[in-house]
Amino acid sequence: MKSNHPAIVQKMYDIILWMMPLIEKFPKNKRYTIGSRMENVLLEILDLLVEASYSRSKIALLKRANLDLEKFRFLARLAKDLKFVDLRRYKYISEILDEVGSMLGGWIKQQAKA
Repeated sequence: MKSNHPAIVQKMYDIILWMMPLIEKFPKNKRYTIGSRMENVLLEILDLLVEASYSRSKIALLKRANLDLEKFRFLARLAKDLKFVDLRRYKYISEILDEVGSMLGGWIKQQAKA
C-alpha cells in the first residue's frame, strides 16, 4: 500500500492484517463477542487515522484514536488471559501497539503545537 498517508496508517493496516487470522482462531463462542469487538476497535482506529490524515482539525480524531488504542490494549490482554492468544504473540502485538502509541502521541503533540 503506497500512499501519502503517515507511516502510522500503514502500521495500523499491518496490525489488522496480522490480527484478523488470529481472531478467526478464537473459540467460536468468543469470536463473535471479544473477537468482533477487537476487529471493530482496530478498524475504528484505522478509520480515525485516515480521517485525521485528511482533516484540518486533527487533534480530536487523534485523541479518539488514542483512546481506542488503549481499549484495544485491554482487549488484547483479555484475549491473552483467556488463552486465545499465546504469550509470544501477545508480546509481539504489545510491542507493535507501543510503537503505534508512540507515533500517535508524537502526532498529537505536533498538532497541539500547531
